[in-house]
Parts: sequence; C-alpha cells; structure tokens
Amino acid sequence: MVSNRVSRGAATAGLGFVAALAGCAALAPASAPLGTPIAEVRSGSFGPTGEYPLPGGGTRLEFAQGSFGRQTWMMDFDAKGILTSKEQVLTETNFARIVPGMPGAEVRMRLGRPAHVFLVQRQHLQVWNYRFFGQDCVWFQVSVSDAGPVTEAGMGTDPACDGPNDARE
Repeated sequence: MVSNRVSRGAATAGLGFVAALAGCAALAPASAPLGTPIAEVRSGSFGPTGEYPLPGGGTRLEFAQGSFGRQTWMMDFDAKGILTSKEQVLTETNFARIVPGMPGAEVRMRLGRPAHVFLVQRQHLQVWNYRFFGQDCVWFQVSVSDAGPVTEAGMGTDPACDGPNDARE
C-alpha cells in the first residue's frame, strides 16, 4: 500500500516537473512561433531588454539572456506587429559583419546590449564586450568612439578567465 502511494506521488511529481519545464520553454522568447503578435511576446515572462525601429514601420525586440550574457535573441516584427523572424545573434558570423566606421547604434541593433562595457578615457572610447557560446575565455570586443562610429572590432581575451601565471620569481 505504501509503495502504491510512493509510486503515484513520484509519478505526479515527475509529471509536474515535465510540465514546469514545458512551461518554461513556452515562456522563453525563442520559443514563440512565427506569426506571434508583438503584444504576446512583450507580455511574456521574459520582457525585452531592448527595442529598435526597423525600416517599413517594423520593430526589433532584443532579449539578452543566458549565463554571462552569452545569448541574445532578436525578434523582428512587421508593421502590423507580427513576428516574421528570430535569431540568436551572438555568433562569429554576425561578429564578422561589425566593421570600423559602422555607427554604434547599428551595432546595438545587430548584437544588442553588451555583456560588459568599459571606458578608455584617454582615447575617448567605450569598449563593448560580448560573450558567446562556443568559445571559452574569448569575447568579441567593439571599440566605439565618443562620436559614435566603431573604430575597431575583434576577438579578445575575457578577463573573467584567470589563466596560469608564468611569472618566475
């Protein structure tokens, strides 16, 4: 009799766990199917971390997430507010499209908010740092001048990774 109660309880708990996982997946922005209205995406558990106007009256919503900001989803909606595309944008392919002279606002629209920003006051620069999946201890860095355009972009070493110290005493 006790074993029946235990197995029913375990089964109920297991089903609850599966339902909770499914619910979390349904609430994640990346799980929204094409054709979803923008109001439904905005009202989900994960609110957008940025919003950008698109040509033709559309809107791009940014969803920066993941550990240490390693994922950013961009979801594009047409002028009627219907989801037309979605993409995880923190990829080496997208990083390769960031070039000197590009306006900083365009970088933000393409990659979203950086995981970390630091100032280089002497050179009047901000350095935007993007972590991403696939490379440990590497991040993509974009230097943006006070005037707005990108001055340089490329891969760098993430200071969060504390490598071995080879200094000899």
